[in-house]
Amino acid sequence: MMRWMSAAAAALSLTALSAAPAAAADKVLLMLNWYVYGEHAPFYYGKAKGIYAAENIDLEIQEGRGSAATTQAVAAKTADFGYVDVPTMMRAAIKGAPVIATGVLLQTSPMSVMGFVDKNIKKPEDLKGKTVAITPADSMTQIWPLFLKKTGLKESDFQTVAGDGQTKLNAVINGQADVLLGYVMDQSMKIKDATAKDVYPIKFADYGINMVSSGIIANTDYVKANADLVRRFMAATTKAVEAAEKDPKAAAQAILDANPKGGKIDTLTQGFELTIPLYRTSETKSKRPFQVTDQNMTDTVNLMVEYGGLDAKARENPKAFYTNDYLPKGDS
Repeated sequence: MMRWMSAAAAALSLTALSAAPAAAADKVLLMLNWYVYGEHAPFYYGKAKGIYAAENIDLEIQEGRGSAATTQAVAAKTADFGYVDVPTMMRAAIKGAPVIATGVLLQTSPMSVMGFVDKNIKKPEDLKGKTVAITPADSMTQIWPLFLKKTGLKESDFQTVAGDGQTKLNAVINGQADVLLGYVMDQSMKIKDATAKDVYPIKFADYGINMVSSGIIANTDYVKANADLVRRFMAATTKAVEAAEKDPKAAAQAILDANPKGGKIDTLTQGFELTIPLYRTSETKSKRPFQVTDQNMTDTVNLMVEYGGLDAKARENPKAFYTNDYLPKGDS
């Protein structure tokens, strides 16, 4: 009788446990750097494939209006995480914004000067006598003088036209400029969407300009108060990137499934495929995504101080801008 009662109690306990509701998933808002394009595919793919749900995260993805605006939203805690240009975040952080990068995804710069393939502008010296479209004060224009220095070009070697992001695109599309400063996976795809013509980028990184670009950021107080959630979010995002790398077209399709007006499948796929090589440097080629090296970040800080308007005191402690502590361990 005692054995029967013990067994019955155990069975009741198991039934009660199985009937207990699962803990509610943590709601997380990720704000992107800009309107959706191919670079953002892993986040949508990770959500669609249940990778975030497996970490008990209910992910909402929101488009942004520039890295500076997204950084402000994270600093103000109106977004839990942001996907932004890390050097832009540095400028805010050095002025007191409570933000930090919890993972740096693009460890090679996507900056380039690009024009239509039929223009046959494939190396820096081909820019001589041409017209370059720029957006004053944006990140690429700030680094442009370093590109000129590295390649032996002078401002007098070409003409410049200036305008906002759309004006810059239109200048190339309409033939008012031969090339523009843009990201290899962003502006090039916008031009192709508009014209169906391929673009050739001369990449800054190919000429010794080694600096990071996009990454995940969070509010420093939020990180301290939600350490386990930050680890789960970065684990899920790492897995999402790895899964998307293996199937770029499906990852791009996840964007359109969530946002049918988010672009065209061919250029979204191509844009994402152009992003993948930027995930790692020669030092991190065997590492999982986001595991940036101290040297890469230090080099970025130094370049930003010299050319990007970052306060010189940033050199005192480059590690204040990022942490790898919340990333999953191990190699690819």
